[in-house]
Amino acid sequence: MIICITARGAGMDAPVEQRFGRAPYFVFVDTETGDSNAVANSLVDAAGGVGPRAAQVLVDHRATVLITGQVGGNAARALQAGGIRVYAYRGDGRVADALEQYTAGKLAPLL
Repeated sequence: MIICITARGAGMDAPVEQRFGRAPYFVFVDTETGDSNAVANSLVDAAGGVGPRAAQVLVDHRATVLITGQVGGNAARALQAGGIRVYAYRGDGRVADALEQYTAGKLAPLL
């Protein structure tokens, strides 16, 4: 399974970003191999329609789960259409912390 976590920087030690579409980075984690890959979000400064285009980035990277703080309505519809489950992480922790809470079943679904 590929999990995407929104982040303020690259890597597992980066702080989690609460905004989905405007997150500076998407950190993708393969739960089968433990590999992680950070992708810079080119949409951070885009004018509008960021949510659905950011959702396409997740689809392109085969993510099935997103961990973030919040998503807008258009992004939510695009994520649902892409079959991506979304979970809320409201803490100030790192990407690794959010992943740990998800795997422990401690995150509530947003969608």
